[in-house]
Amino acid sequence: MTYSTHSPRFWRSLCALALWATATVVPAQALAQRLPPEIANALARAKVPQDAVSLYVARADGVGLPRLSHRANAPVNPASVMKLVTTYAALDTLGADYTWKTRFYADGPLKDGVLLGNLYIQGGGDPKLVLERIAATFAALQARGVQKVRGDIVLDHHIFEPEARDPAEFDGQPLSPYNSAPDGLLVNFKSLIFTFTPEPDSGIVRIRSEPPIADVQMDAQVPLSAKSCADWRGELQADFADPNRVQFGGSYPVKCGERVWPVAYADPASYARRVLQAMYLGMGGSLTGVVRDGRTPSDAAWLMDAPSQPLGELIADVNKFSNNVMAQQMFLTLGLHGAHPGTFAASRAAVAAWWPQAIGSDVPVPTLENGSGLSRDERTTARALGQLLRRAAAHPQAAVFANSLGIAGVDGTVQRMRDRGLAPESLGNAQLKTGTLRDVASVAGYATGRSGQRYVVVGIVNHPLAPAARPALDALVEWTVKEQ
Repeated sequence: MTYSTHSPRFWRSLCALALWATATVVPAQALAQRLPPEIANALARAKVPQDAVSLYVARADGVGLPRLSHRANAPVNPASVMKLVTTYAALDTLGADYTWKTRFYADGPLKDGVLLGNLYIQGGGDPKLVLERIAATFAALQARGVQKVRGDIVLDHHIFEPEARDPAEFDGQPLSPYNSAPDGLLVNFKSLIFTFTPEPDSGIVRIRSEPPIADVQMDAQVPLSAKSCADWRGELQADFADPNRVQFGGSYPVKCGERVWPVAYADPASYARRVLQAMYLGMGGSLTGVVRDGRTPSDAAWLMDAPSQPLGELIADVNKFSNNVMAQQMFLTLGLHGAHPGTFAASRAAVAAWWPQAIGSDVPVPTLENGSGLSRDERTTARALGQLLRRAAAHPQAAVFANSLGIAGVDGTVQRMRDRGLAPESLGNAQLKTGTLRDVASVAGYATGRSGQRYVVVGIVNHPLAPAARPALDALVEWTVKEQ
């Protein structure tokens, strides 16, 4: 695909000029508007007060005053809707064609398919280095003549230096994949995926796991039971605490049918070593040494690069499916600026410098922690997100950004809008990103009205009963589409 050769600075200036020429400036302290009845009633049913809600709806082309501006300048926690800031900043500064490169080096000669030395795998921060791509990369390495390594395989993670944290710190769920930490060499999101397939005739459930992982014993079956499927995970009595042993001490309800359970590996620091060793040997490779972490020597010889998928494709995984660790990988990349390692502090500074030119100096820069919204401290305003969406709508890669959002009732996290059945006219007519944390529910994106007019729409609830206010956010999108 070929993209415009104009510089990002040129396009930012052009977009800013277009918005300045057509938009009426919203006062910095805009007063709250009276809410449309359908939204107000949904909030009342959820027992969420109106002063716990921030709403913003305006034409995407920037013409005229907002249709709705309710507490739009109040700093609030947006949850995963903050990913819009990270993905748009990445798209604007790095470009849709940007790729992350995993590089392979050697410190010895290669003769007749044998590397007489160490093989170095240098991570480039690839947000989606998953099993299929690892297998394809090892196949390409073998095609280049590396069938045997007479030395070690050394994994270099050092392009990033994320802040150390306890995976249980955020919500006490260290084994939830959404709590996986970013990594310069992020392999398969540091997770194991267990598939449970009942065999009623034999009275057992077969347990399969992927990816292959070295030196980990796993139970392959447990008995079936006639119990309810309501707490099937609890019935399994799983024990994931030992990095060398996964056990299931209970039973599996036959009524559940086949189920899948993704789990973050108990020892994330050793995950890449174990998985890459198992996959390399499983594909016929030979290794006399060990797989270990280390740095790539400056005099090592380059063998090959394994590029990621383009950024323009990967932001869809981040926004449609709210992938936290992929968002953090992109956020860390923003702070590299050609220097290593990348840190969250450097990325926060990079976004702060980018924001006034790209979004506007009259809109406060969001308070970012890790760029994924998986944070109790991140803050922005509904108006700031609305302004970002309007700028994105005028960007040369506007379609790439919009298509990274879920289609209401069709895919991503907003597929559930169809099941709730509260916004029938919105289905297929809105492209949205949602956010959910304890005490936070949010939605932001684009909606097309009956007239064909396109709007930016943002709704954020910060309240202990926020999850109960999701119908009010559906009502906001539906009200926007109906143009009442």
